[in-house]
Amino acid sequence: MNAQGPLRGVKVVEFVGLGPAPFAAMLLSDLGADVVRIDRPGAHGGGPAEVLARGRRSVAFDLKNPDAVSACLDLVARADILLEGFRPGVMERLGLGPDVAHKRNRALVYGRMTGWGQHGPLAHAAGHDINYISLTGALDAMGTPESPAIPLNLVGDFGGGSLYLAFGVLAALTHARTTGEGQVVDAAIVDGAASLMGAIHQLQAMGVWSRGRGENLLDGGAAFYGTYKCADGKFVSIGPLEPEFYSLLLETLGLSGEPVMANPYDASQWGAQRARLEAVFSTRTRDEWSALLEGSDACFAPVLTTDEAAVHPHMAERGVFTEVAGVRQAAPAPRFSRTPGAIQGPAPKPGSDTDSVLADWGFDRNAIDALRKKGAFGKQA
Repeated sequence: MNAQGPLRGVKVVEFVGLGPAPFAAMLLSDLGADVVRIDRPGAHGGGPAEVLARGRRSVAFDLKNPDAVSACLDLVARADILLEGFRPGVMERLGLGPDVAHKRNRALVYGRMTGWGQHGPLAHAAGHDINYISLTGALDAMGTPESPAIPLNLVGDFGGGSLYLAFGVLAALTHARTTGEGQVVDAAIVDGAASLMGAIHQLQAMGVWSRGRGENLLDGGAAFYGTYKCADGKFVSIGPLEPEFYSLLLETLGLSGEPVMANPYDASQWGAQRARLEAVFSTRTRDEWSALLEGSDACFAPVLTTDEAAVHPHMAERGVFTEVAGVRQAAPAPRFSRTPGAIQGPAPKPGSDTDSVLADWGFDRNAIDALRKKGAFGKQA
C-alpha cells in the first residue's frame, strides 16, 4: 500500500456496504488512512473497476461466529475510526454496536451512515438517494416547471452523505485526540442534503427565490445562467452573474446594445433573452464557441462528456484524473502542499489481506491460526 497524506497513521475499520459509506472510506484512504474493510467470507469482487473500494485492505470475518465478532472488537480496540452503513440496529444485533465498541475503545469515533438517520418515523424504512433528497426539498428545487430533474446521486448519497460522514468523523477525531473521548457520528443523508440547501434557504429568506422550480437565478430560470445547444448538437454553459462578466459575454456574442439583453436580472425578460441566446449559440459548434470564449471572464465552459473531461488541457495539466491498473478515475482531492494524498491501490479481493492486516494490527501468529481453526474467517479461508 502507498500510504501518504495528512491522515497517515489513522486507523479505520470499515464494515462493507454500498455507496456513501465506502466513498467516505475511499476519501480517508486517499488522504493516507489505513482503512481495513471487513468483508464477508466467500464474497466476490475486488479489482480496479471498483473505484469506490480503492485503497483498502480486506479482512473476511463470518460475523455469525462469536470468535469473529470478538476478533472484530479486537481490531476496533486498535482503531481510531469505525465506519458502517447498515440500517439502525444491525450493528447492535451483531454485537458490534457503539456501546460495546466504546467499552473496548473509549476514544473510538463511531461513524454511522444512513439515509433517514438513526431515529425518526422513517429510520427503519428502505430508501435511496432520490427518496432522501425528495424529503429535504432539494429535488423539488431542481428541474423544469413540468418536472423535477434527478441530479445523479450526487446531492444525496455523496454530497449529503459521504462528505458529511467524512467531515464528521474527522471533526470527532480531533475531539477524541484532545480529550480521549470518542463519540457516535450520526451522518444521515437527509441531514446533509438539507444542510447543502443552506444557500437556497438564505435566498428564500431574502425574498429572491420564488420557490417555483425553473424560475430562479440558479435553477435554469435566468437566461444568463444555463446551457445552450450548439450547431453540432453539443452544449455549452454560461454563468456571468456579475455585470462586468455579463457585458463581456454580450460583447463577444455581438449582442451589446440590444434592448432585450440590457437587464439580465429582469425576470420578465428571461424568456426573450433565452430565445436570443439560443439563436446565437446555434450558429457555431461547441468547439468553435470554446475557441472564442474559453479562458475569458465571460464565465463560459463547454459541457464535456466524462471521456472528454479527462483529456481537457486544464484538467490534464492539473492531473484531475489518473489511472489505476488501466481504469481512469479522479485523483485524490483536495490537494495538500505538505502532505499530498495518494491512491493506495485498487480494490482488494474480499479477505485477501486477512493474515497481513491482523499481523500488522498486533495479532500474533498463534491467535490468527486459532481464529482460522475456529472458523472465524469462514469455511473458505
